[in-house]
Amino acid sequence: MMSTAGKPSPGKSGPAILAVRMGSMGDVIHALPAVATLKHSFPGCSLTWLIDSRWACLLEGNPFVDTVLDLERSTLAGIRRAWRRLRAQRYRFAVDFQGLLKSALAASMARADRIYGFHQSQAREPLAALFYSNRVRTRSAHVVDRNLELAAAAGASSAVRAFPLPEGSPEGSLPEGDFVLANPLGGWPGKQWPLDCYAELAGLLRRRLGLPLVLNGPPQAATRLREVEGALVHVSGLPGLIHATRRAAAVVGIDSGPMHLASALEKPGVAVFGPTDPSRNGPYCASIGVLRDPGAETSYKRTPDIAPSMRAVRPGTVVDCLLERLAGHRRSTGLTA
Repeated sequence: MMSTAGKPSPGKSGPAILAVRMGSMGDVIHALPAVATLKHSFPGCSLTWLIDSRWACLLEGNPFVDTVLDLERSTLAGIRRAWRRLRAQRYRFAVDFQGLLKSALAASMARADRIYGFHQSQAREPLAALFYSNRVRTRSAHVVDRNLELAAAAGASSAVRAFPLPEGSPEGSLPEGDFVLANPLGGWPGKQWPLDCYAELAGLLRRRLGLPLVLNGPPQAATRLREVEGALVHVSGLPGLIHATRRAAAVVGIDSGPMHLASALEKPGVAVFGPTDPSRNGPYCASIGVLRDPGAETSYKRTPDIAPSMRAVRPGTVVDCLLERLAGHRRSTGLTA
């Protein structure tokens, strides 16, 4: 399926640029500033973003993206449609922000004059670098800044640290007043916080802040989420999650797409980290604080069990940190209550 976010006008005289970042949710959000930087740095260019259909709604209304090439990988017909669209346009260059064989292959199918990607020592799949004409070794710690370095290597001259995101749309029921939002089942199990911690957190939030805890998840997660005593359950798709995040007074997150969404929207909150490194994958905006056990071991292995370092972070500590973040948010926005 082909969709557009601000169709390029016939009079555009700049180069055609292809950005490749197909998924997942947090990774797409991390690429938003780099793509905005590319668009801003090449006046008049026509910028196309190749993205998995599951995440395409994240680019709705994005002023820095002219064409959203929505790839339906689940069907052969969808792959063929994307291939035809890639071949129909001649791109001055492509930038692969994903670093996988599938994304590098997609960039090469576009027949771009040049393909920029991460050096093989930094690409998630080193063989992907074989498809790049320009392999870039980045120096930054955080993924957002690494993506910006990749855009700069492609000729982008001034960084635009913007996270343009859609408004979302209401789905399911939410409290009429303020609430704290969490998405417990995002990411792989090793970096999740135990569900019993959310039950304790719900009680503490009610007693100390007078706020309910709302747990968001897709329909298939509803049964597990309803096991958390004292919490409200909000079932939605991605548009509903965006809407709920915008409405929330604060968030409690883990290293997952919903937390990075909240960070991009500059919501106050707390992120609990364990096996993954917050300097690389933590909240990019300062509104969300990070809690991590000092003894946590960094590992990106997708283990089936919750890491001990995640269990070491206690709900009381999370609430203490959240109170500090909310107070800081009120000061920065001029709110007194």
